[in-house]
Amino acid sequence: MVQLKSESEVARLVESNRLVATVMREIASEIVPGAIPKEIDRKVEKAIRSRGGVPAFKGYRGFPASICFSINETVVHGIPNGTPLKSGDICSIDIGVKLGDFFGDMARTFCVGKVSPEARKLIGATQESLDLGIEQFREGNRLFDISAAIQRRAEKNGYGIVRDFVGHGIGRSLHEDPQLPNFGKAGTGPRLRVGMALAIEPMFNLGTHEVEVLEDKWTVVTKDRKLSVHIEDTVVLTAKGPKILTRLEN
Repeated sequence: MVQLKSESEVARLVESNRLVATVMREIASEIVPGAIPKEIDRKVEKAIRSRGGVPAFKGYRGFPASICFSINETVVHGIPNGTPLKSGDICSIDIGVKLGDFFGDMARTFCVGKVSPEARKLIGATQESLDLGIEQFREGNRLFDISAAIQRRAEKNGYGIVRDFVGHGIGRSLHEDPQLPNFGKAGTGPRLRVGMALAIEPMFNLGTHEVEVLEDKWTVVTKDRKLSVHIEDTVVLTAKGPKILTRLEN
């Protein structure tokens, strides 16, 4: 059942997601050739805990790290390791926190050094699809209006849309109803209402939409091993429209 947030609950969601966004901004400069994903993971955990938060992913269903670190063909849920990043890589970093009783969640895809034009184009399209989806997050619209907007942007370039993993509600739990796929028919799904909070997270692949899970039971990769991009914001619907909680104003 969808949990509508009161004004006081939204205020607490603002704080948890500001923490996520602050930490993401701090580590952005660390994503360079030679950086070690495990070391970035440790820095993120320290930054979260020093501000009174708890890494939401660490220990979640047995996940061993504080962040998901997904490189190149890895779609989501990559485990940070000791292999240095190299120029030309792209990496998606997903951070979740719990601050008090509320969760924050966001993901960004970074370029490491000089990357290919097709990688930059894929990242740009995924970001644009997220923005287009957020524009549809308005009272009176339907949930899959968001999905359809994201889908249209992917199909414009012939990108694969990941179907096995979806966006979600967020609040006192990291994953709440409703589930939000990145594809769907406009004008369908539950009616959007003030107080809804969603983690909207398009995942576009350069090739096929098909994915598979590796032997570690976490790492999700594209079946054709082509590049994948994952970008996520937590957004709450207010009477004035969608408010993006994971983008800092300054």
